[in-house]
Amino acid sequence: MTSVSTVAGARSAPALLAVLVPAVLVTVVASDMVTLMLPTMGTAFGAGEPELAWVVTGFLLTFSVGIPFYGRVSDRFSLRGLFVFALLVYALGTLVCALAASLLVLVTGRVVAGMGAAGLPVLSVVAVTRTLPEGKRGMGIGVVSAGAGIGAAAGPAIGGGAGQLLGWPALFWIMFVAALSLLPAAWKVLPGERPAGAGGFDMLGGILLGAGAGLALFGMTRAQVAGFADPAAWTSLVSAVAAFVLFGFRTARAAKPFIPLSLLRDRVYRIALVVVFLAMMVNLGGLVFVPLLVVEVNGLTPGAGALVMIPAGIVAAVLAPAIGRAADRFGARPLVLTGLALITGSALALSTFAGGSSVVPAGAGMAGIGLGFLLVLTPLIGAVAGVLPAGQAGAGIGILQGAQFLGAGTGPAVFGVLAAARADADAFNPLYSASEGQAYSDVFLVMAAIGGVALLIASGLQRSARLRRRPRSPASP
Repeated sequence: MTSVSTVAGARSAPALLAVLVPAVLVTVVASDMVTLMLPTMGTAFGAGEPELAWVVTGFLLTFSVGIPFYGRVSDRFSLRGLFVFALLVYALGTLVCALAASLLVLVTGRVVAGMGAAGLPVLSVVAVTRTLPEGKRGMGIGVVSAGAGIGAAAGPAIGGGAGQLLGWPALFWIMFVAALSLLPAAWKVLPGERPAGAGGFDMLGGILLGAGAGLALFGMTRAQVAGFADPAAWTSLVSAVAAFVLFGFRTARAAKPFIPLSLLRDRVYRIALVVVFLAMMVNLGGLVFVPLLVVEVNGLTPGAGALVMIPAGIVAAVLAPAIGRAADRFGARPLVLTGLALITGSALALSTFAGGSSVVPAGAGMAGIGLGFLLVLTPLIGAVAGVLPAGQAGAGIGILQGAQFLGAGTGPAVFGVLAAARADADAFNPLYSASEGQAYSDVFLVMAAIGGVALLIASGLQRSARLRRRPRSPASP
């Protein structure tokens, strides 16, 4: 259905994207920027690794729980109000972090910042799908995805460089100023009206879904540190399964379920959920393990190791808009299959060639995975937006991005356990010839296998040039 927002958005697409892209960028950077500064924070607060892990985990937990909630409530409230609220909460959290005099205050600030940051990616995608005309949505999603890709690749480098030069509090001051500077423009360009047909939803179902997502992420995070045998890891994962099962029962019985049942019955949507989850497992696994490889095997410093990720960010910045335009023209299926093939091939190349005397294969392999992921994510979001009926776009995109984020938490944990188990073993890949780094070769080989599974599943998408679109209202122009 074409709305006033769509027509207005068509005239102001550059202004809209000028707000959304930096908002997504600061969110993704905030997630990864503290990693290299954790030892410095530990020295400042006299804290060990288990306590410092909460600086990352606290942010990720509230982020993962918040994503589906923001998506769902965007079907009831104005994008302008929700976006400004998310920016203010994020700015408040970063301010608390910048002023933190103890680790407890720092973790509290990260939790609050995660609550706000959770809304920015999902609301940005909803804004694109709701305000831009159909032929421009793919381009808009591609541009927003470029911000996410750049942030994921540049986050560790920005955090390490600025943190070492200016001190770790400076990282949070930078994010605080960035969030505040976006507020006036966000208020001006985002639509202020409520979506047509906005209605209620089952809050208990949303709580169960959020609990399952948070427990799953916490369990995976603990498993990455201490293995799946750690009591905190496996009990959290079992509890997450229980929460998801209860959520399923609640969804089947609620009058207005948190996730509309029509979404789960849609074949395109189900395939998109699984494919995005698996592709994100590989993408985040690469973002974590490629820098570890060049530091531990090639002997680079952490700062130099982070620079290996820069080519992936450049690829994202240059090609993401073109990928969006291609999705508008050719549809999702060919791009998604091409992206998954590229992810699989790049991971296989990493398993075969990374770990030698040169770091070029590592950088090239990560750039290939990053490009492949953009070829998957951008068309799938556009396809999902096309099949979602009016009034369910926010819920559908929120759940899709929730699946993406769960993949981000699952991948590094699973691959970390695998790397520890294969530390002293010969590489599975018979073509791997380096004298060390065999465990990394095994990790990348498993990534390639996951990419192949995702490719097989994605082949079930329609073979037509475009995935089916929701029918337009007869009154729509």
